[in-house]
Amino acid sequence: MQSVSENHKKIYVSSGKRNPGDFASVTEAINSIPKDSQEPVTVLIAPGIYHEKITVDRAFVTLEGTGESNADTVLTFDDYANFIMEDGTKMGTFRSYSVFVDAHDVMLKNLTIENASGDSLTHGQAIALYADGDRLTVDSCRLIGHQDTLFTGPLPPKEIQKNGFIGPKQFAPRLCGRQYYRNCYICGDIDFIFGGATAYFEECTIESLRHFPEEREDAQIQGYITAASTPEGQEYGYVFSGCRLISEECPPGTVYLGRPWRDYARTVFIDCTFGSHIHPELFHDWNKPDARKTVLYGIWDSRENFPERAEFVQEIKEEQLAHYAKEKVLS
Repeated sequence: MQSVSENHKKIYVSSGKRNPGDFASVTEAINSIPKDSQEPVTVLIAPGIYHEKITVDRAFVTLEGTGESNADTVLTFDDYANFIMEDGTKMGTFRSYSVFVDAHDVMLKNLTIENASGDSLTHGQAIALYADGDRLTVDSCRLIGHQDTLFTGPLPPKEIQKNGFIGPKQFAPRLCGRQYYRNCYICGDIDFIFGGATAYFEECTIESLRHFPEEREDAQIQGYITAASTPEGQEYGYVFSGCRLISEECPPGTVYLGRPWRDYARTVFIDCTFGSHIHPELFHDWNKPDARKTVLYGIWDSRENFPERAEFVQEIKEEQLAHYAKEKVLS
């Protein structure tokens, strides 16, 4: 985990521009940093709502909210996949982000990152944080959206649907970085944590939101928390450790822990607390019977043994826990 030292250069952002030398927007502050800089820089962001589409494309940058709570400093935008562009085409998922991290050694701390477009039935996919880089740390942040809230890049090698990957990294090399999420709150409904990175989630609160109205015939399934696209041969995908999975809106048994965006998805939950909204089968195969042979879905909990879990979901043994330790996953 990257740490902020006193030797870091500091840049200040305030929506009211309270002091000379402050920047009025996060984007202006980032753009003031030389692109090839190897010097660690901390961008300290005063409490307020910053309605801007932000790209962090400098390495060794920390964005840190200075409020008492992560709810005090809000980075928000409202693009969404179903938005019709000037050329008559839809924006698509991967241009809908509010904050896009496209660099290594970046930290986000004590912030709210939000896609405020609205419900996913109307707007489709809408990314709050598009995270594509190695050694990325997200500490004590709130990530708020509905469908596709958090994308942990990279993209899979190939599209399933034509033009499905239109966006900033469509033709970029696929680098599978390591990402660490600590003490975060992440909410959404459909596939709201998805992508190909190795990502470790420690002591996070994951809240499932209702997707379908109660009167809909298909309301018996309200969502999927993860949709990993772990590349074939990659040792780790998503590891959730000591996380709380909650929902105030979803009925019992209506949310799956995940489904495979690609056939080698790897997702495990270690010592997590599950609300009644979690489906007893735990994971879904996305109607891909062949993926049952290639995915790695696992769970360990000393309090219960999940007797109704799907046959392709492994019950992790205690002697295997060391394999999923944070230091090993992110090494």
